[in-house]
Amino acid sequence: MKNKYLVTILTFSTLFSCKKESQENFGKPKDKTTAKVSGQQLFEGAGNCIACHKPDQKIIGPSLEEIAKTYKTKKGSIIAFLQEQSDPIVDPSQYEVMKTNFAITKSMSDEELKALEDYIYSFSK
Repeated sequence: MKNKYLVTILTFSTLFSCKKESQENFGKPKDKTTAKVSGQQLFEGAGNCIACHKPDQKIIGPSLEEIAKTYKTKKGSIIAFLQEQSDPIVDPSQYEVMKTNFAITKSMSDEELKALEDYIYSFSK
């Protein structure tokens, strides 16, 4: 009989002492600063920017050289644009095409957006 109680107590304590990670983080905002990644990796990978932008030539969107030059000259914010908080200043005619990618860029952390911006600015002459 004593063993039966001991087994029951151990079973309950084991069940209630283990939390799932989702329970521990329930109601807390997601930490967007998970892993450090380079701007180039974001540009060519998760951001899928490379599908429309090349370093030195216009494909669908303007080249990275043109973007960097225009944003530096006009003192614009690439990050604000990627978060859809400012109007396009490089090629407004392509804005509708770019809008489909805002879902991707809006989900990026501040750190990732800064890395992406730094990568684009690395093409300024």
